[in-house]
Amino acid sequence: MPPSGSRPSNRRIEAERGGQRGEALAALLLRLKFYRILARRFRTPVGEIDLIAERWGTVAFVEVKTRARGTSEEHILEAVNTDRIGRAAEYWLMKHPAYAEHTLRFDLVLVSPGRWPSHRVDAFRL
Repeated sequence: MPPSGSRPSNRRIEAERGGQRGEALAALLLRLKFYRILARRFRTPVGEIDLIAERWGTVAFVEVKTRARGTSEEHILEAVNTDRIGRAAEYWLMKHPAYAEHTLRFDLVLVSPGRWPSHRVDAFRL
């Protein structure tokens, strides 16, 4: 981590931009599949959720992973911090109790260069 007051590295800036592009593509994919985006980059004191989407009574907490070509799905799934996402989802539900009765699940959208994003429904459980 850079010392306080220093600027982030070009590598870090590019990674952030790539993540934002990946999240925008993931949101577009979900909208094309008739999901309504409820929140993007929802930050809580306990973690962040990239996208929260709803369709036909189901709320999906979506983790978006942008990776270089050739990265295996197994390695990508290992990079998902399910505890953090679960705590953030609980926090979101406390703030939005009207959705507590909906079906809840955790999805994953994989974004790779030169490919359409891949949506994994119910990709992991807590």
